[in-house]
Amino acid sequence: MKSLAGLTKELWDQIYNFQAKPDDLILATYPKSGTHWMQEILDMIQNDGDVEKCKRDHSLHRHPFLELKFPHKEKPDWVIALEMSSPRLIKTHLPSQMIPPSIWKENCKIVYVARNPKDCLVSYYHFHRMASYLPDPQNLEEFYEKFVLGKVFYGSWFDHVKGWWAAKDTHRILYLFYEDIKKNPKHEIHKVLKFLEKTLSEDLINKIVHHTSFDVMKDNPMANQTGIPSHIFNHSISNFMRKGMPGDWKNYFTVAQNEEFDKDYQNKMAGSTLTFRTEI
Repeated sequence: MKSLAGLTKELWDQIYNFQAKPDDLILATYPKSGTHWMQEILDMIQNDGDVEKCKRDHSLHRHPFLELKFPHKEKPDWVIALEMSSPRLIKTHLPSQMIPPSIWKENCKIVYVARNPKDCLVSYYHFHRMASYLPDPQNLEEFYEKFVLGKVFYGSWFDHVKGWWAAKDTHRILYLFYEDIKKNPKHEIHKVLKFLEKTLSEDLINKIVHHTSFDVMKDNPMANQTGIPSHIFNHSISNFMRKGMPGDWKNYFTVAQNEEFDKDYQNKMAGSTLTFRTEI
């Protein structure tokens, strides 16, 4: 699996042996599944809807990625996490079977967001184009093949969403869907609040819905990643926040690709109770 290519065994041991705390909140996703969107929602909830507090730093700096070391940061994110005060919100793209054991041991609450694979593929392709630390995808056709085979960073989308779906039966996991949040954000935020055992007024919830909407986040320099150095994220190639609308895959998939993908999907998801919407 190309989940953490470039990491030495020594560095991986540091990540795997990361010491979680019982009040840690973990945000887990496959790449390009709404990670920063849900981070913004969780940050707003934790700060009781205080917009200014949520603009204290770029989203990439506010909450660490458990397994990543960004080229423009002095320290790996897992070291930054260790230095943070509680309660911590920690992000990860790791599949469930690679999560540090202490997260299970401490019974941490985990919010998992899944996105339909077709939009995920297209978004991941564009992210590869603009993120300097990822390999150049050459073209969509080539990236499509790699994605279907699971030969991309973090491995198979199919294994990832199914692994976390199974894990929710034995751990404190709130499993959400990108398309549901897009269709009815208020309803999904209520689910998150219940999961976190937190109560907010309807006015504050409406405020969170507004400030975490795609258009508002796209104009927020602390959320849209434009403040990250251009040699890391090159927005002249593609915006970090591009469209955010389910169904955009239709603008990229050929008829043949779509038919092939659907067959592959049926095979790989056979027997699973997971269902996805490819548009809303």
